Amino acid sequence: MEMANSVERPRLPERLQRREEDRQREVEKKRQEKDEQAVQEEKSGYFSSSFGLERAAIEEVLSGEDAGGGAEALDEVPGRLQRLQKLLNDSMMFLPSYDIRQAQEHITRLQGALEARRQQLQPKKKFAFKSRKKEAPAAAVIQPTAPVTRAKETPAEPAAQCGLRGLSGQVLFMEAEEIGQKDVQLSQLRDCTVTLPGSPATLHIRGLSGCKVLCGPVVTSVFVDHCTNCLFTFPCQQLRTHSTRDCRFYLHVTSRAIIEDCSGLRFAPFTWSYPSIQQDYQRAGLDQNRNNWDQVDDFNWLAMDVRSPNWSIIPAEERITQWN
Repeated sequence: MEMANSVERPRLPERLQRREEDRQREVEKKRQEKDEQAVQEEKSGYFSSSFGLERAAIEEVLSGEDAGGGAEALDEVPGRLQRLQKLLNDSMMFLPSYDIRQAQEHITRLQGALEARRQQLQPKKKFAFKSRKKEAPAAAVIQPTAPVTRAKETPAEPAAQCGLRGLSGQVLFMEAEEIGQKDVQLSQLRDCTVTLPGSPATLHIRGLSGCKVLCGPVVTSVFVDHCTNCLFTFPCQQLRTHSTRDCRFYLHVTSRAIIEDCSGLRFAPFTWSYPSIQQDYQRAGLDQNRNNWDQVDDFNWLAMDVRSPNWSIIPAEERITQWN
């Protein structure tokens, strides 16, 4: 009996020791979580303050209340909007999805307000059709004059400065001078190939089916909404994709791509090229050495340790390498 007791006595301190170690690990884990939460709140507070102050300053210029308002003051707004977009892109890792949406909506609204203010201060240009010495094939080159008007008629979509809308089964091309530093919108296209060499300010893509879109470096964001069975290739600062399925993206993005209510999306690195693309990268201010093409955040997938089933990577042997 004494031997049994003498054998079992050492086990009690050992169990207590393990229990104490478990308790200490749990305390340390909670402390780290608390510290991380404090850091997140501090970062979020800094973002909200910085974003709010810069947004208010831009709104003051656009409203004409700024003492130095006018055409000269407006020239500074595009650069300030780019800095505002960069602040948002760099803060996406710790911001809630609602705050990201709200901030992006503010930026999009300010971009529209900038264009409206420019139109108020500058006389409208007279448009004239230029004759071409050599006629292009019937569906090879589409001038954006008529489609732009139709694109602006869609009440639910943000106003664009140029774009294409409501076409089917055509090969479409817009010159770099037509889209440079402008908000471009492609909507309601079916079975079309669209080529956009140049550097637009933003690119809005909505309601495309069976289309192929090749675009040069985009200064800020690309928005893709309600598209099916399409192929997209472009560099940009940010990609936001909603309600889209069965599409391929050949992507260069300096922040993390965001998808929501999507399925069957496939991603590969951007490989398209054209003669002036290096100059367009410089105009857009995009870092060619920073590409997060395979970093995709799915707002409908909360599991952090398992990748969302709504997107995948295109295997190297299946990727397009020759675009001509």
